[in-house]
Amino acid sequence: MTLFTAAGTVPFGVAALIMIGLAVIEGIGIFTALSPSRLLDNLVPDLPEGVEGMEGALGWLHVGKVPILVLLILFLLGFSLGGYVIQMFTHGLIGAHMPALIAAVPAFFIGISTVRGLGGLLARIIPRDETTAVSNMTLIGRAGVVITGTAKAGLAAEVKIRDQHGISHYLMVEPDLPDEEFEQGTEVLIVKKNGAVYRAIRNPHPALL
Repeated sequence: MTLFTAAGTVPFGVAALIMIGLAVIEGIGIFTALSPSRLLDNLVPDLPEGVEGMEGALGWLHVGKVPILVLLILFLLGFSLGGYVIQMFTHGLIGAHMPALIAAVPAFFIGISTVRGLGGLLARIIPRDETTAVSNMTLIGRAGVVITGTAKAGLAAEVKIRDQHGISHYLMVEPDLPDEEFEQGTEVLIVKKNGAVYRAIRNPHPALL
């Protein structure tokens, strides 16, 4: 029985397959100008104020500086490779693999360390206009432009918008009025947030963009 087919390495093989799948999906999204990582970042709710320790922990893992999907891929990478190395070392030492659940514990911390280490490098490489560090609610009242698709009732389009720091965000937006449509290039004004989708009207003051 090889390392990759042993029962003790099944979780690490599954993690590797999920990682490859997510990387392929993200790669396809880049070419279609509709990045799944941006959509996932918009679906994640803002952290409630006053939650002790959470902001520090999330900041330590570079959440808000690197897309969440990328951080997940990094975790799966570290977890998978770490698990295989642990089992390979264990097999060489005692002639057998340790149970998968036991091996998964140190592999989990290796995955977290990978997020911390490689995530920090990516945070320096990824342009600032790719981040979503500010609260999503602060984007209400700001103007943007439709960059992908046509927004209509029940069908969102991707809108690029800048926050108060000049950082760009990519939102899924529908018209606030049911009979309106926003084609690519239309300037819009964000008026509310409904779940993961923002509502907008045509920008009455183009100078705000």
